[in-house]
Amino acid sequence: MSTALMHFVLVVHSLIAIALVAVILLQRSEGGALGIGGGPGGLLTARGAGNLLTRSTGVLAALFLSTSILLAVLASLAKAPTSIDTSLVPTEAPASGLPATPVVPDAAPADDSLPMALPPAPARDDIPTAQ
Repeated sequence: MSTALMHFVLVVHSLIAIALVAVILLQRSEGGALGIGGGPGGLLTARGAGNLLTRSTGVLAALFLSTSILLAVLASLAKAPTSIDTSLVPTEAPASGLPATPVVPDAAPADDSLPMALPPAPARDDIPTAQ
């Protein structure tokens, strides 16, 4: 798909969004559960349900949803699939000077000594105590 079509749909989508916000803000408030605003009729009467603003809100919402889906489809068609991480793909064999397998030490030390010796524990007299 061409990007010109995508730009056109995006402009139409933006205009629909602006119109939807304007139509919603023009509607009379029902006041929620506080009992303020609105009248005894409201949306429960046939006149309220057939109101031009109510119908246009529904039409604009459907158009907004359909252009959103169309933009998502156009964006997915325009993007070519790519690999996420190509750094793990082997490119060549290692150089000839390097060993093919890792070098493993022959055996563990027999005297259970650590490779890095720890300092000896302090004598009992050297430990400070609270008085």
